[in-house]
Amino acid sequence: MARHLEGTVALVTGASSGIGEATAVALAAEGATVAIAARRRDRLERVVERVGNDADVLVIETDVTDEAAARAMVEATVTEFGRLDTVVNNAGVMLLGPIVDAPVEEWRRMVQLNLLGLLYTTHAALPHLLDAAEREPRRVADLVNVSSVAGRTARQGSGVYNATKFGVGAFSESLRQEVTRRHVRVSLVEPGAVRTELAGHNRPEVLEGLSAVIGQTEIMRAEDIAESIVFTVTRPRHVAVNEVLIRPTEQER
Repeated sequence: MARHLEGTVALVTGASSGIGEATAVALAAEGATVAIAARRRDRLERVVERVGNDADVLVIETDVTDEAAARAMVEATVTEFGRLDTVVNNAGVMLLGPIVDAPVEEWRRMVQLNLLGLLYTTHAALPHLLDAAEREPRRVADLVNVSSVAGRTARQGSGVYNATKFGVGAFSESLRQEVTRRHVRVSLVEPGAVRTELAGHNRPEVLEGLSAVIGQTEIMRAEDIAESIVFTVTRPRHVAVNEVLIRPTEQER
């Protein structure tokens, strides 16, 4: 069976676990050569084992909140593989809780990673994506920004996380309008509750509240989101999936 992404190169940030890891594995299964980036090199090495062919995987230990590091990540990918066709901006952090008396450092971490890291990576990658969109084998390129249901609906206890994800949505739509006629597709993926490490970074009292909200809801797996991303980037050149909102069936908001 033909693989849709044969001959293309993908870069996935936040690829050491969760949605990023599942997406890297899924893109490789479709034939893409993949660069996987995150801060935890040991975890990235395990992702290589899942992909199964380490000759087609580049491990990049990096922190995308550092602009120079984000640029170096992109350049390392292009230097190693000669092109860049797909970028999945997945790196992110969700630190919830009341705004009153909040630890401002948590806000800073979310803005730096969820927004600035995504912006730095995108800025560095765009020239290469525009170039790939003019070349075979597909003559189209993809930028996928992983946002959240929190980028659509503001909720109490989620103010700054909401702000970062609303920002991702606005940036994505503006960029989409700018580059779409040059066949760089910009897609926004907005997951609801997914079983990953994301919630585990919160303070204990916040985790208790999250458990009460989720309750017995059957939440999604990282692979569910990866499948949506692969669907998005494997559409024909004339089809752009601009936005994907994906929630557990039992999730109400």
